[in-house]
Amino acid sequence: MSFPLRLFVRWETFLLLVLCATLILGTHVSRYFATSSNISIALASITPVAIVALPMTLVIVTGEIDISVGSIVGLCATSMAVCLEHKFSVELAMVVGLLVGTLAGLVNGLIIVGFGLPSLVVTIGTLALYRGIAQIMLKERGVSSFPDWYQSLGFGTIGNGPVPWSSLLFLALFGAFAIFLHVTRWGRAIYAIGNNREAARYSGIDVRRTILGVFVASGAVSAVAAIVLTAYLASARSDTAMGLELPVITAVVLGGVNIFGGSGTLPGVLIGLLVLAFVQNAFGLAGMTPEEQEIVTGSVLVMTLAIFGLSGAVRRLWRR
Repeated sequence: MSFPLRLFVRWETFLLLVLCATLILGTHVSRYFATSSNISIALASITPVAIVALPMTLVIVTGEIDISVGSIVGLCATSMAVCLEHKFSVELAMVVGLLVGTLAGLVNGLIIVGFGLPSLVVTIGTLALYRGIAQIMLKERGVSSFPDWYQSLGFGTIGNGPVPWSSLLFLALFGAFAIFLHVTRWGRAIYAIGNNREAARYSGIDVRRTILGVFVASGAVSAVAAIVLTAYLASARSDTAMGLELPVITAVVLGGVNIFGGSGTLPGVLIGLLVLAFVQNAFGLAGMTPEEQEIVTGSVLVMTLAIFGLSGAVRRLWRR
């Protein structure tokens, strides 16, 4: 197959066409869709999801999954709120949040690699554990005593343009993760583990340490997302980021990452995030409720998995 043809049939190319169609349809849904302020809102609202999607890509490429990311974000936001209630500075509260997120990811990884348990089961358990700790810490109250400079991190824009400051942070993280996954030998090791764990182990890759590392990264970067999301909402509650794992996993799988591991690219995930952001934004402008948007998000995830499953079956038949 020639290079132009291979490029044309790539999943990322299809996603770019879907993104273009979404933008065109969005302008027909509402005359406010293409405005600078609305683009800024769409990008700022998806940024916490986008940040968590970066380490989630690494986790899924290894053949694992982390269902607890929403609860980690909520726990980090709660920890920051409690720090503020005790008169800590915002900067110190952010450091505490980063430490809490990293520790939560470390606990996930240690249980998974230490006891050889499935990551799905472990992170479902820690999803409930971390959310329960957050609810004990903050109960039903919310904290909103954040300074203006911190809140501008969530929805302030660069100059008078449509790009939020939080998107700039995401792009910096995206560049770092893309170089790590697609250029370095550690990234190749992650793909090798996802393709064949036993073969990766025999080739000298420390599978346990690598899996532990991606879960620690997931927890630490979820803490960064908690900082951005708390700034965006200008408040923190124990139920912050409830259900965040659904759009994160949807964006990663929609971006072409194989849910069983071993394949996928971060540029594809980036396009998937943009599609998800503008689809949800257009639905919001059309008057859909958040619950209806969740139904659409879940449907997109199921349809994407079905498409991948069908394409895999077709490839197997073709090889025969």
